[in-house]
Amino acid sequence: MKRALIVRHVPREGAAGFLIPIEAAGYQIDRIDVASPEFAHVDLCAPDLLIMMGGPMGVYEQDIHPWIPLQIDKLAARLDQDLPTLGVCLGSQMIAAALGARVYPGQSMELGFAPIALNGAIMDSPLRHLQDVPVLHWHSDTFELPRGVELLASTDAYAHQAFRRGRNLLALQFHAEMGEDPRFEDWLTHFWADLDIAQQCGVALRRDHEAHGPGAVAAGRAMIADWLAQLRT
Repeated sequence: MKRALIVRHVPREGAAGFLIPIEAAGYQIDRIDVASPEFAHVDLCAPDLLIMMGGPMGVYEQDIHPWIPLQIDKLAARLDQDLPTLGVCLGSQMIAAALGARVYPGQSMELGFAPIALNGAIMDSPLRHLQDVPVLHWHSDTFELPRGVELLASTDAYAHQAFRRGRNLLALQFHAEMGEDPRFEDWLTHFWADLDIAQQCGVALRRDHEAHGPGAVAAGRAMIADWLAQLRT
C-alpha cells in the first residue's frame, strides 16, 4: 500500500476534508507533529505522498522555531527528487522557501470565506473545481513566486494563492480542506486575535462556515482527487 505522511505544525490544523480523497486513492496515512522528538529523524523523502498543513508561525521565525530550517532542508531534498508533495497555508510557504523564494509578512490579514481567481490560461489544473466557490482564507504571510512554477490562483489581497510545478507539486495558500471539521470552532477561539486584526466577527464567520463550508469541502475534495489521479510516480 502507498504511504502518505501528514506533517502537522500544530495539532488543530490537520488534513480535515482532504483525508477522504487521500484514502480513496489508496494511501495509508501516517502523521507526525513538528514538536515531536521523532521529527528530527524523519525522512521526508520516504513517503509516497507528503502533505504539510498550516500553522500560526512564520517561515522566517527560525530563531523561535528551530525545526523550521530542518524541515526546509528535508523538504528541499524531496523536491529535488520531484516526489509528490502538497502544501497548505504554512505548508505552501514552506514549499516556496524550499524552492528558494522569500516568505515574508503581508500587509493585511486575509480571513474569511471568499472565492479565488483562477489563472485562465491553465484551467486544466485541479483547481478548476474551485471556480466561483468561496473557500476559507486565514493568513497574513505571503511569498515570492518560486522560479519554475505556474501560478494557479490569486485574490485581490494576495496575488500568490496557489502554484504547481509539473504534476507532483501543489501549493495552496487557502484552506479548501476546512468547512466541516469541528476544529474550526477551535480556530475561532484560539486565534481570536486574528479576528480583531482582520476586523472580523466570530458570529459572522460561523454563519459563513455553515453556509459555504460544505461546498468548499466538496470542491476541495474533488480538487485533491483530481491532483492525486494525475501524479507521476
